Amino acid sequence: MPSTHVVAARRLEDFVSAIFAAAGCSRDEAAQIGHFLLSANLAGHDSHGVIRTPRYVQWLHEGKVLAGQKLTVVNEGPVTATVDGNYGFGQTIGPLAVDLGIAKARASGLAAIALRHSGHLGRIGDWGERAAAAGLVSLHFVNVESGELVAPFGGVDRRFSTNPICIGVPSDGTAPMLLLDLATSLVAEGKVLVASNGGKPVPEGSLVRPDGRFSNDPADLYGPLRPAAPRDPAMGEGALVAFGLHKGSGLAFMCEILGGVLSGGGTSGPIPGGKRARISNGMFSVYVDPAKFGGGDFIGGAREYANYVKASRPVTPGAEVLVPGEPEARTRADRLANGVPLQEETWVALGNTARTLGVAVPE
Repeated sequence: MPSTHVVAARRLEDFVSAIFAAAGCSRDEAAQIGHFLLSANLAGHDSHGVIRTPRYVQWLHEGKVLAGQKLTVVNEGPVTATVDGNYGFGQTIGPLAVDLGIAKARASGLAAIALRHSGHLGRIGDWGERAAAAGLVSLHFVNVESGELVAPFGGVDRRFSTNPICIGVPSDGTAPMLLLDLATSLVAEGKVLVASNGGKPVPEGSLVRPDGRFSNDPADLYGPLRPAAPRDPAMGEGALVAFGLHKGSGLAFMCEILGGVLSGGGTSGPIPGGKRARISNGMFSVYVDPAKFGGGDFIGGAREYANYVKASRPVTPGAEVLVPGEPEARTRADRLANGVPLQEETWVALGNTARTLGVAVPE
């Protein structure tokens, strides 16, 4: 069984923040990046957590993502806005775009924000949770410009990215908020990244090879694997598979239309000139104030229905039916109390990145 390191949440957040400060980010921005990367690990989404640190630092040094960026408003109305993230870190740009949507929805009851040219936005559930904490329902559709990773249903060539969709529903605090956060690929690219570092293997059939055969080998996505070396999807010949056959493929397609075409940021392809541009996220988000829709006690009604769903008899005796958001809440509580597990290769890669920047690696 692959060895793991268990690191206290606060210590891990401070360590990752120190890496980004040494890499050239301001202390405030570095702390925010560390906070949101750790948040993904706490939610159990290790694929979008601190494992991303070496890749983010590499992108920063290559100029593919930029420190210290703000939003540029492209156009704006009372309930709409198109904003450009100027290739800033997604953990910096994401909250700014969400907060703009929150402000407009609070004023008018409804808002739609199209974000383009953001650095990797990380776990989209963080943005659904941010809106829910403000009392709003939110929907988010995300694409990746020049980030082809996923084959369409019936094809083997990459055409989409993992294109996540997120829906968040507010809570009164007595139970976990209801949150659906999923990639439209069978597994997120980050889960293949975790598997390539000795973590949990992805299911068989998660990847398709150029000859049409299915596999679960991370090397089909990244090319030959070297211990603790950066993983680059451009080096692999295979593709991820969309979930749910034509259904997931169709949702991924619409994420490209909403997050890419509507925002003006661009789709996953075709890549101009055949050369891979810097990768950036587009996100189309809708924010709804439930109090403006006359549905009575919306939060209470949503919780009542969630409890009804949970009361369904489980297939396995003694097991439990869970609703969206519960697994993340339970994992967060456990990892805050007991620490965050990291695969050996992930810890080694973090240490290597830290040492190149003169940052001490914690015991």
